[in-house]
This record gives sequence, C-alpha cells and structure tokens, in this order.
Amino acid sequence: MALRGICVVELAGLAPGPLCGMILADFGAQVVRVDRPGGQGDVSHLSRGKRSVLVDLKQPQGATVVQRLCSRADVLLEPFRRGVMEKLQLGPEVLQRQNPKLIYARLSGFGQSGKFSGAAGHDINYLALSGVLSKLGVSGESPSAPLNLLADFAGGSLMCTLGILMALFERTRSGKGQVIDANMVEGTAYLSSFLWKTLKFGLWEQPRGQNLLDGGAPFYTTYRTADGEFVAVGALEPQFYKLLIEGLGLNPAELPPQMSMGHWPEMKKKFAAAFAKKTRAEWCRVFDDTDACVTPVLMLDEAAHHDHSRERGSFITDTEQGVSPRPAPLLSRTPAIPSLQKDPFVGEHTEEVLKEFGFSQEEIGQLSSSQVIGSHKQRAHL
Repeated sequence: MALRGICVVELAGLAPGPLCGMILADFGAQVVRVDRPGGQGDVSHLSRGKRSVLVDLKQPQGATVVQRLCSRADVLLEPFRRGVMEKLQLGPEVLQRQNPKLIYARLSGFGQSGKFSGAAGHDINYLALSGVLSKLGVSGESPSAPLNLLADFAGGSLMCTLGILMALFERTRSGKGQVIDANMVEGTAYLSSFLWKTLKFGLWEQPRGQNLLDGGAPFYTTYRTADGEFVAVGALEPQFYKLLIEGLGLNPAELPPQMSMGHWPEMKKKFAAAFAKKTRAEWCRVFDDTDACVTPVLMLDEAAHHDHSRERGSFITDTEQGVSPRPAPLLSRTPAIPSLQKDPFVGEHTEEVLKEFGFSQEEIGQLSSSQVIGSHKQRAHL
C-alpha cells in the first residue's frame, strides 16, 4: 500500500481527527491511537485499521510515554485547542527536538492563532465563520448545514490528510519534519474557492436558494416522485436540458428559455407536476440510459446496493456485517486495503505497542501499576 512503513500516533479526539487517521490507515500507515482513561474510545467509529493504547496524559509519566512513541513516529496527529499540547509538555518544540523528522499535524476548529483559537466550536460554527454557511439552505429560510460533513470532514479531515501527505513528500527532499496548522474554518473556506472566484461574475448574486447551483434553477434541484421518493436533476448544459424536457414529456415550445430566471419558479412547478406522475423507479427507466443528468436520490442502504456501486465494489462489509464506503481514490498499483476486523477496544494493544516502541517489560509493569497506562482487560476491572 502507498503508506506502508509510515507510523502515525493519533491522539484520540472527535470525528475529524479519527477520519484523518483512518484514511492514513486504509492506505497502509500503522496508526496508533492514544486513548485517555475514562474515554469511550472513538465514538465516531472511525478506528478501522488502528491499534489503541491507553495512556493517562495528565500524569507526567504519561506525557513521557507519548514522547517516546513520537520519537519513533513519522506523524503525530493532535486534535486539541491551542495550548493544550504545550501544557502537557508535548508541543512541537519538545517533540521535534527529540525527532526532527516528525510531522506534527494540528487539527483544530479555528487554528493555532487568532481571536477564536482557544474557543470551543463545532462544524456549524466553523462553517458559519468561513462564510460558506450563508450560501447554504432553502430560499426564504435560515441557513442550514449539510450534516457535519463540510467543515468537520472536508475542511478538517481531508485538508489535514492532504497536509500530512505533502509534508511526507517534502521530507523526502529535506529530511525534516514540519508543523501543520490544519483548521476547519480555513479548510472550508479553501474548499469554497469556486464561490469566491465566481462572485464577480454574478453566479451567486441572488438570495440564498435562488441561484443556478443552489436549488434555484428548475433543472438543478430535486423533485418528489409519485411514490414519495426523490430524484436529483442536474441538466445544466443545453443538450442535457433538451433530453430532460423530452423525458418529462413536455413541449419545449410551451416553455420559456432555459436561462430565463424570472420564469424559474413557474418552470419548477411544471417540472414538479411532471415528476409527480411516475414513481422513482419509473423515472429511472426513463432516464438511466440518457445524458439528461437525472438520478435517484438514494437512501444510504440503497446506495450500497445500487447496480453502479455493486459493479465497482464501492462499499465493503466488515466481519461484523457493517457496511461502509470503500477507500477512495483507487490507486492502480498500491490500492488501499482497509481492515475488515472490528474496531479496537480502548487500550487493547497497549503492551503490544509499547514493546514494539522499545519499552521493557519492567517499564510496562511499572507504568501499569502506577496507572499511567492501562489495557482493555485492566479497564474491565476498574
């Protein structure tokens, strides 16, 4: 796999960090997740392919354990607010002095500097501060966030993963590590570069929900079908729009020009009435073999069983019969080989990992008796 031989130490946190670590593990990195006493492990269930060690970072010896792990690691992934790692004596100035090749990835909501750098927040707050939330939602209603996918996972996890990979590549030339300040506000803003670059061209000049690509256009939105399901329509180009009109059985001579924005509300009503005459399955039979850009809006379980997904093997099933997306993108020579085993228990691999990182059995025993480290079996008796 592409990242075979790369060792990552991931400090346990909420979902963005775990997804970043899981992506690295899927593509071959050895990822050790450091869990804390009293924690519930990865509540986001994004621990595939990782191993877990239980370390009490509030004890000085616990911080020393992590320092020793990082002395042999390629990447440290930490999800805390500004200053937390420094208080633990685990800041980059300490760890990179011990291991100059260490790539120190800091994944936070607001970044390592600025007015909000020490503040709490969640996806919706980062999305709001990036400016993107103001563009999301239904016309005439309050802005609404698309689950917690955009800031947490796209602006956070994926951008942080990209930073780690770039730093690993640069290290092949310089031999040096570096610090990555990945944060969800700036990551989301960067993802929205298309919005910023097209503002001056008037693509977003209408109120939210009334523009070409945000549901305002009758040929770029969703419609309810006769059985209460939905289809998505994306017939932007004239040749695709023509096929849409033909499939709906409408007379183009009776319709205003496609880009006549003043007529869009009226056209939406006509399209909605047409789509309401057939079931979703019936519309699939009409449009599946055309370029009208009409697709069914699938539920999650339906997506995994759709013909296209099955033909590509787009979803995987683990040993506990849980279904999840296959890692993407596909690499021709070194594809990801995700683990199908159960996610690790908190502290399941503590002794195993510490031995690999050079801890003696005597040291492990002392750390365990002092409750600096723990294992799954030990936690069961607490």
